[in-house]
Amino acid sequence: MGDHDSPISIHGGGTLAKAIVSQGQDHWSVPEGAILASWTRRLISFVIDVTIVYSVLNLTSGGMIANALNVKLWASSEFHYSLAFAAILLTSHWLYWRVTGLVFSRSLGQKMMGIAIVKDDGSAVTSKIWDNRAVGKLLYLIPVVNLYFGIYELARISQRHTHQSNLDLRVGTIVAHSASLPPSSRRHIK
Repeated sequence: MGDHDSPISIHGGGTLAKAIVSQGQDHWSVPEGAILASWTRRLISFVIDVTIVYSVLNLTSGGMIANALNVKLWASSEFHYSLAFAAILLTSHWLYWRVTGLVFSRSLGQKMMGIAIVKDDGSAVTSKIWDNRAVGKLLYLIPVVNLYFGIYELARISQRHTHQSNLDLRVGTIVAHSASLPPSSRRHIK
C-alpha cells in the first residue's frame, strides 16, 4: 500500500472536514474541532435573551413596556407613546446584546445554551462586529417582519454547512458550542 497514493488528499493541512468547509460556497474555515450550534440552540438562546430583557423592562416600567406592542395605541392619535416604548424596547435589546457580547463574548441566553460567538478564524469578536450583530438582531423583534426574516434565517442556518445566518456571513462570525472551541479561541469567552 505504500507504493501508491491515497485516494483522499488534503492540500494545505488540516482535517478532511475542515478542508470541505473552507472550500464550500465561499464560506470561511471553522476552528479545528469546533462543533457548530444548531438552529434550535440558537433559537432557544434568542428566546431566553428576549425574555430576560422584556422581563426587566416590564418590572422597571410597571408593565408599561407592553404599550410598544399595543395595536390600538399605535392606531390612535397618541401613537407617540407606543413609539417611545418601542424605541426603549429596541434600544434595550441592542444595548443588552452589545454589552453581554463585549463582556462575555456571548449573551446570557447563549451562555445558558453553551454556545459562543467567535470570528470565522476563531478569534475574539470586535466591538464593531458586536454593534453590527446587535443591530441586525433587532429585525427579529419587529412584529410580522420578524416572522418572515426569522423563518428565512432559520432555514439558511440549517441549509449551510457552516450553520451561519445571513447576519453571521455579513459580519464574519460563527456560532459554536463553547466547549468545543480550541483553547486559543476560548480564552476570551466567559
